[in-house]
Amino acid sequence: MPKIAIVTDSCASIPEMLLTSLNIHWVPYYIHRGSEVLRDLVTIQREEFYQWLPTAKELPTTASPGPGDYLNMYEKIALEEGITDIISIHMTSKGSGAYQAAKTAQSIAGESIPCLRIEVIDTLNVSMCHGWMVIEAAREALTGKSMAEVVDVIIRLKPICRMIQTADTLKYLYMGGRIGKAKQMVGTLLNIKPLISMEDGVIVPLGQARSRLRAYQLMVEKVEAVVGRMGKIKVAYVHAAALEEAEKLRGMVETRLTCIETIIAELSPALGVHTGPGTAGLCYYPLI
Repeated sequence: MPKIAIVTDSCASIPEMLLTSLNIHWVPYYIHRGSEVLRDLVTIQREEFYQWLPTAKELPTTASPGPGDYLNMYEKIALEEGITDIISIHMTSKGSGAYQAAKTAQSIAGESIPCLRIEVIDTLNVSMCHGWMVIEAAREALTGKSMAEVVDVIIRLKPICRMIQTADTLKYLYMGGRIGKAKQMVGTLLNIKPLISMEDGVIVPLGQARSRLRAYQLMVEKVEAVVGRMGKIKVAYVHAAALEEAEKLRGMVETRLTCIETIIAELSPALGVHTGPGTAGLCYYPLI
């Protein structure tokens, strides 16, 4: 049993096998589909959601877990597992209320369970960049590292974890209000594949391509520009109902870069609301 519990939420999109093997605790986001309130990866799963989404006449909305959701998780860890050190890791606070909700829960938990120490971290990132920070933190926790040492690992990863992804359209990001600085691209994209990333917690445009193949080539070039030819990286290929596309991208990346660890991760429905089905990309960080 580790001395430190790692908590995150469903938007990290970490594969279930890793959640279990690394003892990662997670809290589901909410999806509002008309009058229906769904819990991400609990009452709605990926396959069902991505089959339905293209038929939707109105885009669902999402909501982060509330303070009570995080408080329940913190109290459960303390009372049932006897762990009093918790690191709670969340997607960018500039695109979600999860970080602030967790901070509120941290304050309440400190009053109800005085011995509980909780560190709440804003990754200023999303998807498996957020996920990598959670995974590496959980691995450090399992080796018995101190809370300060585990937090240091996350802080080191924050500025170097990078996301690049593409989709057939930006309409889902635009309709969901998560378009960030890529807003100017929306009206110009007819048969053009946009590349987007995240900087300082906000979606930003990285360019555009005439085809998915060219978009993937540009992704590889951008990673190579950071780490060099055959540079060493840890990489997660992310997709939304587009496993074949993720595998195509993987094949291109692995001919020009050295992938020390590779994960294939499908975005959770709460993220897929904003990206739309067909999204594919990568989340990586360099190894020095």
